Amino acid sequence: MFEWDEAKRLSTLQERGLDFIDAVAIFDGRPVIHAVAKNSEEERIVSVAVIKNKCFAVVWTWRGKVRRIICFRRARDGEEKKYHALYN
Repeated sequence: MFEWDEAKRLSTLQERGLDFIDAVAIFDGRPVIHAVAKNSEEERIVSVAVIKNKCFAVVWTWRGKVRRIICFRRARDGEEKKYHALYN
């Protein structure tokens, strides 16, 4: 189960052309890497995977039994290199 702030979803869609609804694909069993995000008061996880032949990152946290999506973006160069080093 997933949730997010709808205003954040809409601003990400407008600014980046990325929809949190599509970010859910990262959790469908495809190859993914996870890392604990730094500089946050709550534990946040950065998950990186390929969606439609491009590498993306989702920042998320657990809220009870629900994954709360915080950010959806293209993966940074270092994240993408780590992903491809592991899965290529």
